[in-house]
Amino acid sequence: MNDFGSRYESVVDKQIRMAQERSDFDDLPGKGKPLPGLDGPADDLWWVKGFIRREGLSTEALLPTPLQLRKEIERLPETVRGLPSERVVRDVVAELNLRIVDWLRAPSGPRVQIAPVNVDDVVGQWRAGRRAVADRPPAPAVPASTAAAGGPAPVVAPGRASAWGRTGRRLSGTRLATLTGPRTDRPTRARAPLPTPGA
Repeated sequence: MNDFGSRYESVVDKQIRMAQERSDFDDLPGKGKPLPGLDGPADDLWWVKGFIRREGLSTEALLPTPLQLRKEIERLPETVRGLPSERVVRDVVAELNLRIVDWLRAPSGPRVQIAPVNVDDVVGQWRAGRRAVADRPPAPAVPASTAAAGGPAPVVAPGRASAWGRTGRRLSGTRLATLTGPRTDRPTRARAPLPTPGA
């Protein structure tokens, strides 16, 4: 008597058998080569490390919160350097300080000394950087006759105003306003009352 299991072929087994008959598996990349990483030490997070390496991602997101905050504090001068206004610089520092205070209230991870950033110091560095850029002599302009005569096109320094402008609008938008409270440095506009139905 034939066993039911010997004559039954699942759909998956059938697809594999048909692909082998068509020689679909004969020229796969890596055929005949050992699997990578088998000779290394056993690592439970091998797949995470492989994904990060393949995708070219930063490993900073894997750091504990205090180390992430410390790196952000170290990079803060470069972060605010291209921001368009003092208000946006203050908003960026305030948002970072909120995250620092949140971590200080309920610390987790390694004990790393972190303190809120002094907003006035960062703004002072930002102003000094802006003055240094403003004090540089402007690039010589190319006369219109040279440009019209097919001469070299003027070299225009790439501006970051548009990208930082979008960042500034996003940072000073609703999300940050809800974190830092209402702005008190400008008057509020009175709104007309809504009409009541039936009036």
